Amino acid sequence: MTIQVLVIDDSALIRSVLSEVINRERDMKVIGVAVDPLQARDKIKALNPDVLTLDVEMPRMDGLDFLERLMRLRPMPVVMVSALTEHGSEVALRALELGAVDIVAKPRLDIRRGIEEYAQEITDKIRAAACARLRIPRSAPTSAPTQGSPPPTARKMLRTSERVVVIGASTGGTEAIKEVLLGLPPDTPTILITQHMPAGFTKPFADRLDRLCRLRVQEAVHGERAMPGHAYIAPGDSHLFLRRSGADYLLGLNQEAPVNRHRPSVDVLFRSAAQEAGGNAIGVILTGMGKDGAAGMLELKQSGAHTIGQDEATCVVYGMPREAFMLGAVDEQAPLQEISSKLLHHLSRSGGRQLRV
Repeated sequence: MTIQVLVIDDSALIRSVLSEVINRERDMKVIGVAVDPLQARDKIKALNPDVLTLDVEMPRMDGLDFLERLMRLRPMPVVMVSALTEHGSEVALRALELGAVDIVAKPRLDIRRGIEEYAQEITDKIRAAACARLRIPRSAPTSAPTQGSPPPTARKMLRTSERVVVIGASTGGTEAIKEVLLGLPPDTPTILITQHMPAGFTKPFADRLDRLCRLRVQEAVHGERAMPGHAYIAPGDSHLFLRRSGADYLLGLNQEAPVNRHRPSVDVLFRSAAQEAGGNAIGVILTGMGKDGAAGMLELKQSGAHTIGQDEATCVVYGMPREAFMLGAVDEQAPLQEISSKLLHHLSRSGGRQLRV
């Protein structure tokens, strides 16, 4: 079946280049373009597309306002197209909260060449959107939870001994990661996260999570000590990996070749945790298209780590968790809303110093 795409962007150049990229693929076709949301509204009714690509800043109606109305009145898969600017990144992350499936980075300079270079990524995201399970948006918290209000499933005491949690995600992962981190107390062991996301989006993503969570959340910095109570996000376009220096965990970043066509790659993170932490690690693989992380999670399990996969029913795209499960790399599958409590339960069974939640 051919995926029918409606391209919504006020730039004639963007509309033209996106259409060329999409129409080259045998399994998808641009069936219409729109210069703003009001025109798009009429074309959605007339053409009934499978997927929309939606610009953020447009005339007559803001992209976020349109997306919010669309997901309330006629939910459908949307891939956001956002400029690589601080403001554009913040708005695109808000769009993911409102129900957009993924983000395409719009280059500021040499647009035609920039989009052509990421043609495979763009079309992969459209494919993922076409088969995605649409998520009904919930209101995002406006402030961090209070220190004295742990999730109902959290135990009163945790025990840990230099543990580390590694999390990998792709399509749908920004909201899934937020769901997991919101359920964790401020003294959870070190968390390292690889989310497939373009450069320029990861710092605003980390900053947004830091405002919402009881953990400290930040973009990872090469060579920095990995501290308990902190979650570190892999920067876009850099692999994140774990290193040891004596008794300490350190963060590592590099610009080596993409793995599974991704940089950052979940496999790189998971394999480093298997080698450096072994049974002191817990691996979590969340929603995402493709197989990145599956082989690394198998190495984690074989090293003695406990591994958790998000279940099919709560994934936006049950790709990465499925591949890991089919490899036999997943110790337990769980709905997204239960993963933080699963982590707390497993950590509570470990020896070491006590941590109050």
